[in-house]
Amino acid sequence: MSNIQGGCLCGAVRYEIEGAPMGVGVCYCRDCQYATGGAQNYVALFPRTAFRITKGEPRRFTSKADSGKNITRVFCADCGTPLYSDPADGPMLPVKVGGLDDPAAVTPGLALYTASAQPWHLRHEGIPSFEKMPGG
Repeated sequence: MSNIQGGCLCGAVRYEIEGAPMGVGVCYCRDCQYATGGAQNYVALFPRTAFRITKGEPRRFTSKADSGKNITRVFCADCGTPLYSDPADGPMLPVKVGGLDDPAAVTPGLALYTASAQPWHLRHEGIPSFEKMPGG
């Protein structure tokens, strides 16, 4: 995986990422549940410098993360597809796996905020799981 592409459902926003993800995870926090409409959220972590928008202008919504710092959720203004999150001071971007052109190419390697998971959420057995953010 050296050049990854993705975008939104309607095609108004497209992006390109150079290189492989640093990791892939599943998040069960309430903010992610809101962003997905109830489900857990799958993200692939990439260096900020490897990511670029190639088409369109996504919309942004900023709120406070569990850390108390701002986090911006980036999505298509036309179809609402969640694209990625933009932590205020982080060198990495969590890119939503569902927006990748080939989401089957990645597999979650850890689970975060399992304490916030709904009883009906599917769980991934055999991967490291954390009730909140590790080290947080």
